[in-house]
Amino acid sequence: MTTDTPARLLTLLSLLQTPREWPGGELAERLGVSRRTVRRDVDRLRELGYPVRASRGAEGGYRLVAGTAMPPLLLDDEEAVAIAVGLRAGAGHAVEGVDEASVRTLAKLEQVLPGRLRHRVAALGAATTALTGGDGARIAPETLTVIASAVAGRERLRFAYRAADGAESRRLTEPYRLVSTGRRWYLVAYDLHREDWRTFRVDRVAEPFATGARYAPRELPSGSAAEYLRQSMHARQEAYELEVSFAVGAEELRDRLPPWWGAPEPVEGGGCRIRARVSDAPEWLPMRLAMLEVGFTVHRPAELAERVRELGARLLRGGGGEG
Repeated sequence: MTTDTPARLLTLLSLLQTPREWPGGELAERLGVSRRTVRRDVDRLRELGYPVRASRGAEGGYRLVAGTAMPPLLLDDEEAVAIAVGLRAGAGHAVEGVDEASVRTLAKLEQVLPGRLRHRVAALGAATTALTGGDGARIAPETLTVIASAVAGRERLRFAYRAADGAESRRLTEPYRLVSTGRRWYLVAYDLHREDWRTFRVDRVAEPFATGARYAPRELPSGSAAEYLRQSMHARQEAYELEVSFAVGAEELRDRLPPWWGAPEPVEGGGCRIRARVSDAPEWLPMRLAMLEVGFTVHRPAELAERVRELGARLLRGGGGEG
């Protein structure tokens, strides 16, 4: 039983800041007090600016809702560290406007972090490196916010979606989890119209809307959302014809190529060439080829040749040359 009123209020606030409605009886049991005391404590929180909404009924329930201003959040040690680390990562992430906002918010948070937690945040920051870059598209922060709220509240989510081929559709889903790959965000969700699990690139999502309709979580086909995304991306990879010629002999290059590209073939006049059907991500191939440290020419596909030219121009500009 929590007899100290300030400590009990903090415990009550911690419970209410989770995205669910708490029956009065359950709160009373958790706090070890009567329902009348719960009602008085809720009134005290309201006086402090926390917008607690009560629902009617035999059981009755309480939940924290949005107000005209954001009251102070109550965070435990692990939550504070998680937010601080996330803000550090956000400074270089692919979310529009998050870099500047992350720096401002991180400065405010670290100012009030206890020394022991500030040390943990610094240690984690020093020990980790984010893999970013590439052609990851920018995402409006409010898009992620709406989706994340629907995931946390188990609300069905509607949105417009643009597929890779440009086809547009409207989707009604039961959002399961957001997954970040560093370069992009993906939503793993159950598509109610297609009656199957799907993954959606968040930068192709528009007009997300949480319907308010609750759902019971379904069992994901694989162990985790990240594993399901990995399997889904691997299954969707399209194979294409790769043809590249190199300025060195086949014997010199043979052991330096990925085995799934096949063996290089000598060409008349010197050098060698590979012809293979591959599913490597085109955005990574220019760097893979450059790391071979030999002269090369891309013949197919045209998209890869264009990416090589773009990479060459960026490297030339970075070295102080013209491009």
